[in-house]
Order: sequence, then C-alpha cells, then structure tokens
Amino acid sequence: MWADVVGQAQAVGDLAAAADNPVHAYLLVGPAGVGKRVAARAFAAALLSADLDGADAERAVQLAKGAQHPDLHEIERTGSTVMAAQAEEIVRLASLSPMEGSRKVILAPDFHLVEAAAAPKLLKTIEEPPAGTFFVILAEDVPPDLVTIASRCVRVDFGALPIEVMAEVLVAEGVDVAAASEAAGAARGSLERARLLATDPQVANRREAWRAVPSRLDGTGAQAAALVDELLAMVDDAQLPLSDVHTRELEELAAREEENGTRGSGRKDVEARHKREARRHRNEELRFGLGELAASYRTSMASGDAHQVRRGVAALDEIVSAQRALIRNPNETLLLQALFSKLSRL
Repeated sequence: MWADVVGQAQAVGDLAAAADNPVHAYLLVGPAGVGKRVAARAFAAALLSADLDGADAERAVQLAKGAQHPDLHEIERTGSTVMAAQAEEIVRLASLSPMEGSRKVILAPDFHLVEAAAAPKLLKTIEEPPAGTFFVILAEDVPPDLVTIASRCVRVDFGALPIEVMAEVLVAEGVDVAAASEAAGAARGSLERARLLATDPQVANRREAWRAVPSRLDGTGAQAAALVDELLAMVDDAQLPLSDVHTRELEELAAREEENGTRGSGRKDVEARHKREARRHRNEELRFGLGELAASYRTSMASGDAHQVRRGVAALDEIVSAQRALIRNPNETLLLQALFSKLSRL
C-alpha cells in the first residue's frame, strides 16, 4: 500500500493508522515533490478498499494508486490559483453519491493557492461533508486566510527528503552514483525534481554558474544584464528534460486517441498539467539558482573578515527578498537585474 512513499515514515504511520478509523478531512502539508500526492493516493486506496476482500480490494488499491478509481476525484487547478469555480466543483462532487461503494475521496492539491474568495465556499463542505465523503487536501503551507479550513482537518506533515535518501532511490532506479548525488544535491528535498535532474547533464554547470556570480559582478549594469541573460538561457535549457517527458506523454496519448478516439481522452487536462509542471519547474530552477548564489556568499562569510561578513549578510537579505518575490510571478529579467545591481554595490 505505502511502498511508493519514500522517506516519510512518520507521515505514513499517521495515515496508515488513520485509515482504520478515518475522520472527514486530512491536510497533508510539506514542500512540493516530497511524496504528498503519492501518499494521498495510497491513503485513498486504503479508504476505498477497506470494505473489500481479495481481488476486489486489490483492484480498488491499484485503481486508486493510479488515480483511476471512479470514487477518487482529484481536483486540479486550471490557473495560477484555485478559483471560486473550482471550489464550487468540489462542493458539487462532495454532494454526489459514490459510484461503486459507500465511500468517495476528494483529493485537492495546491490548497495554499486557494483564493480568499473561494475559501468560504469550501468551509462548510469540508467541515461537514456528506456521509462517506473524505477530503484529502495537499498544501505546501497554510496561509493565514485558510487557517479556519485547516483547523477542520487532521494535519499530517511531510518534510524535505534528505539528499542521501534521494540518492539511494535514484541509484536503485538505475542512475549512476555520481549523477544521482549531483541530482539529489540540487533537488532541494524533492524526489520528483531529483528524478528529473538525474536526466539533465547540465546540473553541475548551472550550479557553478550561479555560484560564480559574485566574482563576476563588476559594478556595471551592462555586466549585470549580461549575467542575467546567460543564466536565464541556462534556465531555458533546464526545461528540456521535462519537455522530453511531456513529448513522450503526448505521443502516448495520441496513440491511445488513434485507437480509441479523442472523446474522453483527457488531452485538455494533460496539456494544462504540462503547463503547470513547466511553470513550477522553471520556478524551482530559479529558486535553485538563488540558493546556490546564497551559498556562495555564505562560503565567503565563513572565511572572510568583518567587512565580508557584513557584505554577505546584506547580500543574503537581498537574495531572500528575490526568492519571496518569485511567488508573484514577476518579470524574471527585471527581478534578477535589480538583484545583481544591488549585489554589485555591496
């Protein structure tokens, strides 16, 4: 049931115990890519197979873990936030009777991106769902506007995965030891990202390019702009492994459509998911780069004098501000040019 959830023993223990006597709503909180969705599907499998035996139970487990069970509803956002229309769809689905058994599970990712206007639409349904309806909500954090909804759920925390754990998984999956170590070190605790980076031979080059920024700034706007162009070109190239994955998925989808027809193929949903994944991957690349830039300043602080320490502290403050600004999907070029101009004056 839980074999696919890596490095989250406490969370798995909590969910496995909860499956024996479940309540109406669970909130799984932790960084992206650390196994929340895999665990949520396994939990849904436990809930939907609880009253079944033998082959029927096995079928329910396999369908739920593959997100194919008719009584498991995964609600994906269609835009940058979870809007009121999607909240209304969640409420509608909650009102429907299960198709196969006495239970249904509504899995709602990206809870931290629910718009404030959508939250009231969800509160009552999550607080008092129809009998047999279970909510499994995923979030990277809990914004203040959504604390009330969160308080109606049992919270289960997921942590960033250790580099060693991710590297072991990658090696077990056939990745070269050196490549596995490099990918795990650049993945910021996300096994999902580590698997993707393991197919990317340029990870080490991007890491070095970001760490070299302080030594290449010369106080001129021209040099700052040139560095930004160079780094963003590398970020563009970092999308290629994900683009390859998406291309293969679309080719497989096209083959199924040719065999079975386009009706009900889910192409629109697949293409929308690809857009979300591309945007998230790009955002993660920028965060990775800014993290490596910060590491460069920390290294200089550890071996420098008081002036270098002050300079490093000021630089870290500016980098953190830039990282926070990424939440608002800013113009990347302007954001980095402004940051590098500030760093060059320190």
